[in-house]
Amino acid sequence: MLNPLSLVGPRALRVALRDRLTFRAKLAAAFTALFFCAGAALLIFVTVLARQGTMEQFASITTDHTAGPTAPQPTSSASSAPSGPTRPGPADPKWTRQQAEDAQLANVEVTNRLQETAVRQMVVWSAVGLAVMAVLSGAMGWWLAGRALRPVREVILAARRMSEENLHERLQLTGPHDELRELGDTYDTMLDRLEKSFTSQRRFVANASHELRTPLTAQRTSIEVGLADPLPAHLIPVREDLLTTNREAEHLIAALLLLARSDRGLDGTTDTDLAELTRQAADELSSLAAEHTVATAVHTTPLSVNGDPVLLKHLASNLVRNAIQYNRPRGTVTVCVDDARRLTVTNTGPRVDPTRVDSLFEPFRRLDRDRTAVHGHGLGLSIVRSIATAHGGTVTAAPGPAGGLSVEVRLPATR
Repeated sequence: MLNPLSLVGPRALRVALRDRLTFRAKLAAAFTALFFCAGAALLIFVTVLARQGTMEQFASITTDHTAGPTAPQPTSSASSAPSGPTRPGPADPKWTRQQAEDAQLANVEVTNRLQETAVRQMVVWSAVGLAVMAVLSGAMGWWLAGRALRPVREVILAARRMSEENLHERLQLTGPHDELRELGDTYDTMLDRLEKSFTSQRRFVANASHELRTPLTAQRTSIEVGLADPLPAHLIPVREDLLTTNREAEHLIAALLLLARSDRGLDGTTDTDLAELTRQAADELSSLAAEHTVATAVHTTPLSVNGDPVLLKHLASNLVRNAIQYNRPRGTVTVCVDDARRLTVTNTGPRVDPTRVDSLFEPFRRLDRDRTAVHGHGLGLSIVRSIATAHGGTVTAAPGPAGGLSVEVRLPATR
């Protein structure tokens, strides 16, 4: 009976095994093979070098003891007379018991020195080999762990990049269905849920705003027609209050629609001069500035931005409008567009708590805690941040030393 694995080549077999092994199994097998190879290399290293060193030391010790008490002097029958004093040996009558014990002790001393030398050489070379293999094993383990945890690094980088503007991005990890693949799939599933939630929320805001505009328009028409002049004197303030409330509701709905549009992203872009749009927005709000007795100063240099002209004009208009509305009587508003691709609007309003600056960019947040104490709906800076983000820019705000707020919008260079 044929083995199915024998029908595939070695490369296909390796690929099949790699895809079937889980991350834990692959990591365990890799470290097992790593330490096995390291141990085998260490064993060979110590054995070879220790043996070589021991043999060299043994040869040296043997040479030093060649003339020791255990070496008897040979005699020759051809010699008629001794040429000098001879060393007694075991066959010599002069060989005594004490001399035999001395020879035995000398042999023991030589053996002990050989053992000590062998142990010393083994320890020295083992320590050297252990240090070398530890460095190599550490380097190989670092490299192997980096390759094994590369998908985790991709998940981390994707999580850092994640925002409501790029929820459509997915990891889509490939490979076996192991722990890392499950982690990537779970992350993609979470992004799916978040994207659906954000999309549903934006769609609801846009649809609700569209649906509310029609009855409000009809309501305003009914008020104007039904309460047309001539009216009794006591009904004229009532009509004005109703019309003011209606206009505020229409402005709120328009702001919600604008916020929903900017959160959706850019449908089309074109090269636009932000400085020109800023001057137009400031001119259109000159009557509002006169009403609040606020002086407006505009300093601009041409700045080309690739984006949506309508949204960019709303960005500038909201910044200037907020600076005028949240200002003191006879205050100032300074608008600046410079070569550093910055739009900065500064006013001389009341003092701002630095701990509350970041919360001003959230919808329906105002400096006044009483929502009915000031005009506006608290959506101006939220719209500014949404439009800037849609254009790849950033928005920062800082309180002035004498009061007021300075808001800076940075936009990327035109590609």
